[in-house]
Amino acid sequence: MATKTQPGKGERTRERLLGAAVGEFRRVGLAKADIKAIASAAGVAPGTFYFHFPTKEHVLIELERREEDRIATELSRYFTDAPGVPAMLTKVVDAVAGLEGRLGPVLFKDFLALHFSTARPPEEIWTNHPVIVVVVDELRSAREQGVIPDDVDPLYSGIFFLAGLYALMITLPAIEPMRGQVLAQYVRTSLYGIRIQATAA
Repeated sequence: MATKTQPGKGERTRERLLGAAVGEFRRVGLAKADIKAIASAAGVAPGTFYFHFPTKEHVLIELERREEDRIATELSRYFTDAPGVPAMLTKVVDAVAGLEGRLGPVLFKDFLALHFSTARPPEEIWTNHPVIVVVVDELRSAREQGVIPDDVDPLYSGIFFLAGLYALMITLPAIEPMRGQVLAQYVRTSLYGIRIQATAA
């Protein structure tokens, strides 16, 4: 019987640093986060931080990868029942908004802003972002079924929807019901963009 491999010392140190950095980011934000404080909280020397993460942005990218995997898994389960494009886009909004509860408002905005940051390390191809992949695949399936017109590009539609959503959620104040109303209108506008009747939502 196969046994689960225990994480090595380096991996455990990396996890401690990640946890300490996330805590610091939640408290003061990425820009004001102090590497010495992060290292101290993780019980290591500051140089150890740079061994595992060249910059603070690299910590955020690691967190992004994990959270995108989590959201993509959640969306994939929901999409299994073929909810339709209006419900699908609404679910994406809800899943991203749910991230704020896990990260807290300060880190949440830093997390989303990373997508537009010039300090971000060189970008990978879009297929390395599982949320984009899941959304584009669902839009492509809808086009194959004739729900979306043939001349609507699922890739660009998916990327534009997510980029616009991230930018909107960075700038929107967390005031209800205004925030919910704006996000609902964003979904309706996006549906018009891919020529699906918003009344189907």
